[in-house]
Amino acid sequence: MHWVLKQLLFLRFRPLSMGIVKSAWDRLRVDVSLLLVALVWGSSYLVTKGLSAAASVPALLGWRFLAATAALGFLWWWRVRRAPGRAELLTGAVLGLTQAAVLFLETFGVARTQASTAGLIISLTVIFTPLLDAAAARRWLPPQFFVAGVVSIVGVALLTSGGGFRSPQAGDLLMLAAAVARAVHVSLLGALTAGRPYSSITVTLIQSAVCAMIGIALDPAGMFRAAAGFSPADWAGVLYLGLACSVFAFVVQLWAVRRTSASRASLLMGTEPLWAVLLGVAVAGEHLGWPGAVGCALIIGGCWAGQKVEARFRAGAVVDPEPAGTTQQLRAGTGS
Repeated sequence: MHWVLKQLLFLRFRPLSMGIVKSAWDRLRVDVSLLLVALVWGSSYLVTKGLSAAASVPALLGWRFLAATAALGFLWWWRVRRAPGRAELLTGAVLGLTQAAVLFLETFGVARTQASTAGLIISLTVIFTPLLDAAAARRWLPPQFFVAGVVSIVGVALLTSGGGFRSPQAGDLLMLAAAVARAVHVSLLGALTAGRPYSSITVTLIQSAVCAMIGIALDPAGMFRAAAGFSPADWAGVLYLGLACSVFAFVVQLWAVRRTSASRASLLMGTEPLWAVLLGVAVAGEHLGWPGAVGCALIIGGCWAGQKVEARFRAGAVVDPEPAGTTQQLRAGTGS
C-alpha cells in the first residue's frame, strides 16, 4: 500500500516538477544567449583595434559589412523573400547612414584609445538615448536620471585621466561622439519603425549594404590593399566582426528578447562594457590604474541606474505593447 501511494504521488507531481525544470532551463538558455551577445559586442572593440593596424577604417568597415550583408542576404532569402516597399527601403537607407556614422566614429576612436576605455565610453548611449527620446516627446525625466548621468560623466573623466588628471585623448572624444551618434541612431530606429509592418531582417540587410557601400566608396583602393595584406588571423577577425558581432548578435536578440522581460534583457546586454574591460585587461594587457578603475565602476553603475530609472519612467508613462523587443535593446546588429 505504501509503495502504491508513493507511485501515485510521483505520477501526480511529476508533470509539475518537469514543468518547473523546463521553465528554468528555458530561462537559463535565454539569459546565456543574451550574455553571449554582450560578450561578443564587448570583444568587438579589441578585435577592431587589432584590425585597425592592418587596414584603413573605410576598408575595414567595407569588408566587415560585405561579410555581414552576404550572411543577412542568405537569411533574408530563407525567411523573408519579399521585396521592400519604397518607405521600407528609404528607412533602411537612412538608418544605414546613421549606423555608418556610428561605426566610423567608433572604429577611428578604438584605434586611438584603449579597447576597454572605448567599450566603457560607448555605454553612455544608455544615458544619451533617453534624453533624446524625452526631448522629442517633450517629457521631463526624473531628477534621479540626471544624477545617474552626472555620475557616468564623472566616471568618464576619471577613466580618461590616465592616472593623472589630463585632457582626454582624441580617441576618447571620438568614442564620446560615437555614443551620441549611436543614441541618435537608436532614437531614429524607434521613430522610423514603430508601428510599421517592416521586416527587421530586411531593414537590417539594407543598413548593412549601405555601410558596405560607404566603406567601399570612401577607399576602393584600400579594399584591395587590405585584401592582399590581410593574414588568415585578420580575415578571421573581419568575419568575426561581420558574422558574430552583426548577424549572430542580431538573430540571437530577435529570438531572446521575445522570451524575457525588457528589464532583464537590458540588464544582461548591459554587461557589454564589463566584458570590454575584462577582455582588454586580461587579453591585451591594458592598464586602468586606480582612477580608471573607479571611473569604470562609476560608468557601469551610473548607466545601470539611469537605465532602471528610465525604464520605470517609461513604464509609468506608456504601456509597451512589446514585452521585450524595445528599440533600445534591438540595436539592429550594430555591434561595435
